[in-house]
Amino acid sequence: MKMVGVSERVHGADPVLSGWLAKAGFILPVVTAGSPRGRDDAYILDASEMDFATCRDLIVTVAEGAPGFVPAHDGRPATIRFGFDDMAFGHALIAEWVRPEPRPACGEPASADFLALVEKVAASDATVLVLGETGTGKEGIARYLHAFSARHDKPFLAVNCAALPATMLEAILFGHQKGSFTGAGAAGEGLFRAAEGGTLLLDEIAELPFALQAKLLRALQEREVLPVGATRAIPVDVRVLAAANRDLAGEVAAGRFRADLYWRLNVLPLALQPLAARRLDIRAIAATLLCRHTPAGEAVPWPTAAALDRLMAHGWPGNVRELDNVLQRALLLREGDRIEAADLSIEAGVLTGAVPMPALRLADIARSMQARAIEEALAATGGHRVRAAERLGISERTLRYRLADMRAAA
Repeated sequence: MKMVGVSERVHGADPVLSGWLAKAGFILPVVTAGSPRGRDDAYILDASEMDFATCRDLIVTVAEGAPGFVPAHDGRPATIRFGFDDMAFGHALIAEWVRPEPRPACGEPASADFLALVEKVAASDATVLVLGETGTGKEGIARYLHAFSARHDKPFLAVNCAALPATMLEAILFGHQKGSFTGAGAAGEGLFRAAEGGTLLLDEIAELPFALQAKLLRALQEREVLPVGATRAIPVDVRVLAAANRDLAGEVAAGRFRADLYWRLNVLPLALQPLAARRLDIRAIAATLLCRHTPAGEAVPWPTAAALDRLMAHGWPGNVRELDNVLQRALLLREGDRIEAADLSIEAGVLTGAVPMPALRLADIARSMQARAIEEALAATGGHRVRAAERLGISERTLRYRLADMRAAA
């Protein structure tokens, strides 16, 4: 099993690091850089300990000056440098480096406790109901449940009940026989059978048509499905997770959701808090998103302390999806190597409940103007990126980053 350790020198240079990681749910032992270790083990090493490093390690420099983080690439270990002013985001990036892939990013102790609860729930095979506002990460929690369960090596499938035509949803879930309806030229197994042995997430379960709720209840109780057009039920072995951003108890009271299905789903409820209630998670999630949007081998753009303060002060009505949008715009529109507070297109109107459509339109206009300026500079220099970057007053690295964003948006 992989182990991650912190070297004695890193622990001495940054004694706060281990405590911060522990609050985020990562208990790392302090190790000697040259001590024997397993093949897949990884160490967080000081820059002076490079001789002991492998490509799986993280090299840390705690010193004043421009911060930077470059993920592992081309057989080289990941590297990070930060001073006191940038320590908060440095720790968030180290937590991102430590974080195993299925685990949602977190920095809030309460969120780490919540993830520990998810791990316990995962050990059971009971139905789980994940509740939370849109954009809070319900599918991420469902995936973590699956990854931590005994079914982790079997399929994980997710379906958004609100995104599919009601007339097709039954066949999509339970399958259909050939010729059972117009266009059914071949039989379909349906998602329950496709997820055999694994996990099926029914997202936006509150949008499930009332008539179909009874058939879902039977599938959960009897552990079998009846394909459309079939006369014989088929046994299935699937763990069902459901997610909703609406109050299901209120839907039951209003007569829009079956009470018996609600209680069948509500065996193990997990409620996600909105992002505004998880302030320390904002840094951790921002680190994850910035790493995700940075091309391989390039330094991750580092927010200033003022930019982080602004992110943590915002109300985030759109939760993580809104945070992702804000960071992607900042990556595109920033003028320097760092993300400044002024680069964050966060409008005050969002905090008062106003719809931020003007901000989105302005961002689109700015993006279009910037793309046109880049195209003109490349045309004027015959496609020479270095000279085009000089003409635009930006670094070649920044130009390459913005060209990649332009291709992604095309």
